Amino acid sequence: MNFEKLFDKAKEKGIEAIQVHMESLQEVDFHVFNAELDKHQIADTMQLSIKGIYNGKMGKMVTESIDEEAMDEWLEALKASASAVESEDEVFIYEGDKSYKDIDLFKESNLSELSHQEKLNMTHELESKLKALDERVKISQAFYGETTKKVILKNSKGLNLEKNIKNAILGADVVVRSEDDSRSAFDFVQTNDPADFDLDAIAKNVVERGVAMLGAKSLPSGRYDILLENRASATLLAGYAGMFKAESVQKGMSKLQEKVGTRVASNNVTLVDDPFKPKSTKSGGFDDEGVATSYKEVIKDGTLTTYLYDLKTAKKDDTQSTGNAFGGQISPTNFYFKPGEKDQETLMKELGDGLLITSVQGVHSGTNAVSGDFSLQASGLIVKDGKVDRPIALFTIAGNYLDMLQNVKDVGNDLKFTFMYTGSPTLRIDNVVVSGE
Repeated sequence: MNFEKLFDKAKEKGIEAIQVHMESLQEVDFHVFNAELDKHQIADTMQLSIKGIYNGKMGKMVTESIDEEAMDEWLEALKASASAVESEDEVFIYEGDKSYKDIDLFKESNLSELSHQEKLNMTHELESKLKALDERVKISQAFYGETTKKVILKNSKGLNLEKNIKNAILGADVVVRSEDDSRSAFDFVQTNDPADFDLDAIAKNVVERGVAMLGAKSLPSGRYDILLENRASATLLAGYAGMFKAESVQKGMSKLQEKVGTRVASNNVTLVDDPFKPKSTKSGGFDDEGVATSYKEVIKDGTLTTYLYDLKTAKKDDTQSTGNAFGGQISPTNFYFKPGEKDQETLMKELGDGLLITSVQGVHSGTNAVSGDFSLQASGLIVKDGKVDRPIALFTIAGNYLDMLQNVKDVGNDLKFTFMYTGSPTLRIDNVVVSGE
């Protein structure tokens, strides 16, 4: 598309500066359910977002119909949008940074070496392995999704950036049943390298997680020392990502206000925002405003070092954007607790007696990112003398997230990410409130 033509037309219409963000997306998605192909979808989409400064206000418009004949219509819509803005906040079209890290994740991908049929066969094979592992597996599903994304970011001030990303996810879920109980479990791997897809390992982990929970009952209420397993901790972190956004802090909607440079967690905790993590669709050398991204330890050894900024919030705090403007808001990239050196078995032995929390539910309704409080339904396993004793369910864990981070006594080496690209290893946390029987 001829963006220079668009920029020239914008200037003629009195638009002071203009920027385009064009994203093309190719998606492959299929599910195999109980040995049958249940879903098979291939989709191509394209979206063009345009923003521009008109009479000192920022106008925006979005279209999926990419037709150069509609340029005048787009620009009039942008002007109308700007004219409706009442905010007095300063607005920006960014000239760009001196340099950007080159992390073309499309070039690094080996996914294109597999044919579409081979990917489908792989998904069928994974599903077939589930029931073969244990006769208690009654319902089984395997799924594969693949995304190929290209982003172009240009503006009338000379910015000209592009990134390409290819990523896939392969996973499975099961329902297992005994005579008097039924449980579900799932697992997945996200990558751009097919060599990471270990079908046997995925199937084994899914089935073992489900079977381990059969017969789960509640437990007495009280305070327990726990291991918060990687996926449970990563899920909980997702509920509090907003706490670290500068906009939340500036609006008084975060308990981290005026906390930069102070201790907000135990010295075992380092929380990373990593836009350069390999094999992730959240990685990239620039954000949606054209600001160069950077690796940040938002919490370093327990001390808060920074908030996450876009251009507008950085201006308010007289600082620099951290390159975290995505999708019209401030957002982390790959957001995770830095792993330690101990495996989960070692952490369990050192715990002695306590709980291994393997999952939490209801994060969207059971967490408060303003106060930090949470109350979540959970499930897991009782640990006695450093070994698994029995499964537990139908209980809740409650507390305050920042208080909990202060009580992190150790960090495992088993980093795991959620679909939302928040990640965590297993955390050992003391004195957690549990409500059960």
